[in-house]
Amino acid sequence: MSDNFVHLHVHTDYSMLDGAAKIKELIKEVAKQEMPAVAMTDHGNMHGAYEFYQAATKEGIKPIIGLEAYVAPGGSRADRTPVRWGDGGEDDISGNGAYTHMTILSETTEGMHNLFKMSSASWTDGMYYKPRIDVELMQQYGKGLIATSGCASGEIQTRLRLGQYDEAKKAAAKMQDIFGKENYFVEVMDHGIEIERRATKDLLRLAKELGIPLLASNDLHYTHQTDSEPHDALLCVQTGSNLLQAKRFSLSSQEFYVKSAAQMRALFAELPEACDNTLLIAERSNVNFEKQELMPKFPVPKGETEASWFAKEVHVGLAKRFHGNVPQTHLNQANYEIDVITNMNFPGYFLVVADFIAWARDNGVRVGPGRGSAAGSIVAWALRITDLDPIEHGLIFERFLNPDRVSMPDIDIDFDDRGRAEVIKYVTEKYGADRVAQIVTFSTIKAKQALKDAARVLAMPYSVGEKLTKAMPKMIMGRDVSLAQVVEKEINGEKNERYKESAEFREIIESDEESAKVFELARGLEGLKRGWSVHAAGVIMSAVPLIDVMPMMKREDDGAIITQFDQPTSEALGLLKMDFLGLRNLTVLEDALANIKANRNESVVLEDLDLNSDQKTFDLLSRGDTQGVFQLDGGAMRTLLRLMKPTKFEHISAAIALYRPGPMGMNSHTNYALRKNGLQEIDSVHPELSESLAEILDPTFGLIVYQEQVMSAAQKAAGFSLGKADNLRRAMGKKKKEELDKMYDEFEKGMKDNGYSAAAVKALWDTLLPFADYAFNRAHSAAYGVVSYWTAYLKANYPAEYMAALLTSVGDSKDKLGIYLSECRKMGIQVLAPDVNQSFEAFTAIGEDIRFGLGAIRNVGHNVVDAIVATRQEKGDFKNFNDFLSKVPQVVCNRKTVESLIKAGAFDSLDHTRRSLHEIHEMAVESQVATKRKEAQGQVDLFAGFFEDTEATGIQIPERSEWSKREKLAFEREMLGLYVSDHPLAGRESQIMRFSEISLADLQENERIQDGQVLTIAGLVTGVEHKVARNSGNPYAIVTVEDLDSELTVMLMGKTYGEFGKVLETDQFVMVRGRVSQRDDAKNINAQRIEVIEAAADGNSEAVVLNLRDNQATRGNLEELDRTLKAYPGDSEVFINMFSPQRTSTRYKLQPKVNFNVALISELKSIFGTKVFIGGDALFEGGSGGFVGTLVVDEGIGFGPDQTFLNFDDNDGI
Repeated sequence: MSDNFVHLHVHTDYSMLDGAAKIKELIKEVAKQEMPAVAMTDHGNMHGAYEFYQAATKEGIKPIIGLEAYVAPGGSRADRTPVRWGDGGEDDISGNGAYTHMTILSETTEGMHNLFKMSSASWTDGMYYKPRIDVELMQQYGKGLIATSGCASGEIQTRLRLGQYDEAKKAAAKMQDIFGKENYFVEVMDHGIEIERRATKDLLRLAKELGIPLLASNDLHYTHQTDSEPHDALLCVQTGSNLLQAKRFSLSSQEFYVKSAAQMRALFAELPEACDNTLLIAERSNVNFEKQELMPKFPVPKGETEASWFAKEVHVGLAKRFHGNVPQTHLNQANYEIDVITNMNFPGYFLVVADFIAWARDNGVRVGPGRGSAAGSIVAWALRITDLDPIEHGLIFERFLNPDRVSMPDIDIDFDDRGRAEVIKYVTEKYGADRVAQIVTFSTIKAKQALKDAARVLAMPYSVGEKLTKAMPKMIMGRDVSLAQVVEKEINGEKNERYKESAEFREIIESDEESAKVFELARGLEGLKRGWSVHAAGVIMSAVPLIDVMPMMKREDDGAIITQFDQPTSEALGLLKMDFLGLRNLTVLEDALANIKANRNESVVLEDLDLNSDQKTFDLLSRGDTQGVFQLDGGAMRTLLRLMKPTKFEHISAAIALYRPGPMGMNSHTNYALRKNGLQEIDSVHPELSESLAEILDPTFGLIVYQEQVMSAAQKAAGFSLGKADNLRRAMGKKKKEELDKMYDEFEKGMKDNGYSAAAVKALWDTLLPFADYAFNRAHSAAYGVVSYWTAYLKANYPAEYMAALLTSVGDSKDKLGIYLSECRKMGIQVLAPDVNQSFEAFTAIGEDIRFGLGAIRNVGHNVVDAIVATRQEKGDFKNFNDFLSKVPQVVCNRKTVESLIKAGAFDSLDHTRRSLHEIHEMAVESQVATKRKEAQGQVDLFAGFFEDTEATGIQIPERSEWSKREKLAFEREMLGLYVSDHPLAGRESQIMRFSEISLADLQENERIQDGQVLTIAGLVTGVEHKVARNSGNPYAIVTVEDLDSELTVMLMGKTYGEFGKVLETDQFVMVRGRVSQRDDAKNINAQRIEVIEAAADGNSEAVVLNLRDNQATRGNLEELDRTLKAYPGDSEVFINMFSPQRTSTRYKLQPKVNFNVALISELKSIFGTKVFIGGDALFEGGSGGFVGTLVVDEGIGFGPDQTFLNFDDNDGI
């Protein structure tokens, strides 16, 4: 027998927050030690089985798939009562009597699948703190498995520690009977801990008496011995403890690593057969994962195959699209795609997708026009999977399915978020509940979280971790930097491009011992699995029961059945993965159409709209009035739209494609907008290519915006097939040198064969290479552009109906609700308080106004709203307050409910003040309670119909004046979460704009606002909370500041608190300057200075002062300034305070006078940026010494009211 050894008890990081052995590192160490095999036995799950299998096989290591199972101690996994075999101490059953442990290994592939089924059952019906198996499952699925007595928490060892030798012996004998004598082993361990050693003697005796072979193991929880400290920290993360706490969960040893064969044999020198048996089991175990054809079969009519039926359905769909007159180009493309799809054996896939989309449309679930590259397929369009003609929009099929590279198609579908679950239910019922499931996903500990966790478990102040995370380089293109990237110049032999950005971070850990300690511990935590969740949209579908393919699990909260394998593994095994996405904007569209029908009796069919014809829509886009428009409502996007001034659908698609970090980093978005409007010269890639690439690049003004353009350019210039061109695009995106060099040779040859020079070849290659990574999928931007156009169209043409739907969709988000209510005010739409005679559950369009929904009122539940609406529809409008109480059922007559309705203004239309009704509401409700109870019991008042004047029979309502504006709005905010009928800041809009660099809503949503950036905001103080720091004892304050759109938390600490904290009160209008602090998804301001601003009327005579840098005086900016000032004639004088690079300033007085208002301020900021300071003459920073003259440009021409800057050059000076 060899002197080697195989580890058969191994916990990877899929034993989440318990195991710390990353699979690749584990396999690498096993290979380094020249061990022939290794097992994976994670706690209660088999999540990593396939990943482990692939990694081990790749390195020539035999993978042994196992499980450390939790076992129900009471006999049945369905029994959820704790069991005690002793006094309940540490020697008793684990998990407070919930489970014992057992190691199970797969000997054969059949055995592995039996283990999958056993694991699945433990999740579906054995959950009690942990997923548990029982004897019944062992008997049912024991074939092909090898079992052991497990670790110290196993049944045998637990019984032995409690002195119950006979019971332990019976249990071991039973396991022998179930699995077979040759398939059950007594597992022996020695980590130097007392709990193991106390049972060892009796364990060996038991094994000898029953003839059970021994099996040596190391309960491996991490790969290297040096990983013990990070693993200990990981256990602290799991339990919420820290390393300084004496009484905490810990393994109490540093021996749980990949020990060498020599170490293991030395440890068990007296039991050499225990080590030998590890090799015997490794030799016996042979398992295999096989990829199968598991795509669900679509039921087709008798005599048809999936392929033949698919072709027929495509041609029928095309005929419907063109009313029987299909153009030849479309027919040819369809036939080509049918051939490709049939050859790839994917017809069934398209039939399955088309079927559930058709069901959704037929059952009132709105479906998106397309998503991702699938919009490039004319087959998908013919089958109504997508709603965009790919030929009309220049989309490429090969970007979706490449004939040169067979891969599963990936069609993601958007459904309205209310109907998504119904579509999944339909699919589940059609193909079988055992063949459809949602997909598990795993979260890992990222770099910043690792730093925070490490600081916490080391019991260091929060500020230590915060300081390190804030010094980390910023995310680039959605990718965070790793901890290795901040300290290592090279990673895997390649230059680390992020190293130079991390100087500040390295300086901290080099100069601060505590920070260095945190960093080192964090490196051990980074990348470990933290937990599991469910894929937001993914659904797995199979032709066979999923349990025959992989282990399954159940989410306890809702009973949802979920795969234990993640998406990549599921697809690798041949399963079909579909993304069923819930898109809120589709629900908004559906609600808006319903509002239009109800309010105007008009039916709008969005799919019939011409995407290039509605001027109102393009005017709205050109003004940047796109708050609430799908994909186009960000602040920077609105600025881009104002610069771009879209005039056709293609411009919307381009805006979506360009508004991303890559293109914006290369300024492509601005260049596109300028070129589109003739403000920038269009460069040619190379003179030889001007004509040949004109058809490809002219629509985007010489810029590469889309991935499809990269493909088309390669096809046109180098003669590539579109399949090969897609391979080129992918290679350019991956930036792998060997692959690129090979592709370049083909590219160069193709271009030269077509007559192009070496210079032209290099010019085109150098142009395509960077853009291939940044360019966007045109099919996706076009498909989403359709939804953008639809939402913009409805906002432009049916504003009240659209905004009512939008408000309904964000009813659970106070911040979003405030933003869209503010947008309604800007649009001139009055949002009225809830009303018992007009409101429904949701926001409703009433004429040109919007009525608040009753469902938004605090303490007013769905059942109350339903009862009010039903009563109103059955018995007519409520005439007065008493009439309301008389008509509504008992469920509505609740003092809390009625009080909430009063405070929210729901009775305002019934001619009594809120204060009057509030005064008597308790008495009025009480007077109706007895009557309502009798009605509910079926007792009828014989005289009920004789008195028509319900006011006379009800409580007398006193005449009282209304609450003060402050009280009224405070109650309104209490009930609705925000102000509706009015706003304390109404009339102070221009002050807010003048004193703030950015609105609070933009501050929260703008991704460009960096952590630590210093900004000035303005708004109303709505809350001041004084506190004392627990550790330091220093006082501080948490201040809530609100503007017309949103609210923000402002922190006052240290000197700032001492100077301003005690003078701040609610209802003060303040200007705050401070540093942005980003925590998770929210931002707040750490105040440096606060000023209380006194009320001032928005007088039109107030001067306008602009602070500009002299390099901002370009032709384009001055033209915009000219146009803007002329658009707002009034009585306010305009001054420019011009700063040079040396910070010297000169002041200029302009001739035109303007109407100083919010709209003007907004436009000026859109031209010159938010840092242009706009204020009255007294706020001018240049002082009285500055020269006040006329702004003169180009040979003394004055900036007069009738002049423009069309004749000025970009370098014109002042």
